[in-house]
Amino acid sequence: MKHAVVILAAGMGTRMKSKLPKMLHPLLGKPMLAYAVESALESGAERVVVVTGYGIEQVQAALAGYERLEFALQSEQLGTAHALMQARGLLEGFDGPIVVRYGDCPLTRVKTLTGLVRTIGNAGMALVTMHLDDPTGYGRIIRDEKGEIIANVEQKDTTPEQRAIKEINPGVYCFDPSVWQMLEKVNNNNAAKEYYLPDLIQIYREAGKRVVSLESRDPGELLGVNSRAQLAQVEGVLLSRLRTHWMNEGVRMIQPETIYLEPSVQLAPDVTLWPGVVLRGKTQLGEGVEVGAYSVLSDTTVEPGGQIKSHTVCEGAHVSTEAFVGPFARLRPGSHLEAGAHVGNFVETKNTRLGRGVKAGHLAYLGDAEIGEETNIGAGTITANYDGVHKNRTVIGKRVFVGSNSLLIAPVRLGDGSFVAGGSAINQDVPEDALAIARERQRNIEGYRQRKLLTEKKG
Repeated sequence: MKHAVVILAAGMGTRMKSKLPKMLHPLLGKPMLAYAVESALESGAERVVVVTGYGIEQVQAALAGYERLEFALQSEQLGTAHALMQARGLLEGFDGPIVVRYGDCPLTRVKTLTGLVRTIGNAGMALVTMHLDDPTGYGRIIRDEKGEIIANVEQKDTTPEQRAIKEINPGVYCFDPSVWQMLEKVNNNNAAKEYYLPDLIQIYREAGKRVVSLESRDPGELLGVNSRAQLAQVEGVLLSRLRTHWMNEGVRMIQPETIYLEPSVQLAPDVTLWPGVVLRGKTQLGEGVEVGAYSVLSDTTVEPGGQIKSHTVCEGAHVSTEAFVGPFARLRPGSHLEAGAHVGNFVETKNTRLGRGVKAGHLAYLGDAEIGEETNIGAGTITANYDGVHKNRTVIGKRVFVGSNSLLIAPVRLGDGSFVAGGSAINQDVPEDALAIARERQRNIEGYRQRKLLTEKKG
């Protein structure tokens, strides 16, 4: 059904104790306000207006990736009804229902927004309600003997009888196009001298229009963010939803309460996640992938059958099928492991491609390199890729053997089938099938220790 959505997001958020606007505090890798924007767009809204105030430039920049957004400015924060009025210049000619929601309540579901649009029908106003066992602190929904909503009474203004009511108003509304005229009748005759949206209940009824409701049975939708503690609480709910979703899709999570993942992550069936795993950004894990305990993967693709062992960090990496990484390894951006490659403990790669079956098992740094298939990289190998000005590449051919504790000073090329003797510092190309030795000849000095002790005594 045709509708518009207005997101109220002008608050400063002083209780967050932060220079960052409250709406931009991150939840699972994206700004809190993005959840409200995405749900509005997913609901099929023809128009989406964000009412901003504090930090407007930062807010608009953070939402630049979303299409069809419009912005209105609330320069003074004079209440929720006043905030909605700022969207009048953009939406006054819109002839469909207008949904209004808060930007700091990121858990409201798309089905709630679309359900509210269906619920309003020919009524003037619709709102979400919720029953809570303990409604302390929330405004109570007051109904007449016919069950019609006649008022919303704030906690501080309730009588003892009203205080016993468990139906509350979580703050998601839908109005007919006459809302702009109705808003003109809202006054600020209250202790805070602000203009409040719930006052529209009485105003619509006085105009002879019905006020209807949609009950939500998900208490999580109620949660708003006004403090760091509430931010953590909301993030916990989002995480729980994500974990449940992926386990329902066939992902095995061992101690799921310890797993952190973001909405942009994609997981295939039979993925196994051990405790403490962190999955961020555009990470994609193929079927049968196993990620060991306390590993952190950001913007990383692991193809089916790949394995990430414990305490591994991957950033912007690609791990092909049957390749495995770790434990205690780090793949930095641009790292690509082809099928069957192995990067072991305390190996770091950056902007490097390891061919099929390449093995780098221990204690190596491989930066800006191309390594051919079936090559073995010995422990302690370093590609010295930076000359103080430029990054240079190391190209290693197929079936090369690089001995332990070797230094490959880029730019340098090792031909197919070549050998590098352990402890060598290579700064010239090595031909195919050649053995390169670049180290001082060993010299043993007989009787050295005794002469040294004698010299020390004389001194």
